[in-house]
Amino acid sequence: MGRIEQVNELLHQNLAEIINEEISIENGLITLSYVDCSADLKSARVAVSALPENLAGTALERLRNHSGQIAATLSQKIRIKSIPRFKWIFDPTEKNAAALDKVFNEIEKEDKT
Repeated sequence: MGRIEQVNELLHQNLAEIINEEISIENGLITLSYVDCSADLKSARVAVSALPENLAGTALERLRNHSGQIAATLSQKIRIKSIPRFKWIFDPTEKNAAALDKVFNEIEKEDKT
């Protein structure tokens, strides 16, 4: 495993923990999908999803507004030269998986009739 992959994994584990402990949305859940650091480790794309899905915008807004607090907490938990600047993005994987699951269920029902 290369250096970037190790940093991605380290950030993923710790960010997931911080988000779980410090950032919440009412009647919802924020999950961290992946972290992808740039080669120079100055920035990182952090993909998240929210359940229910209609809270994705709220989740992204909350994360963007608390980026400084999250970075400060992260810097206390791990030792890296500098904490990357986070770019929070929505990961549609769960949404797409749910849509596919629905289609497969409909096909299965049609096959049984």
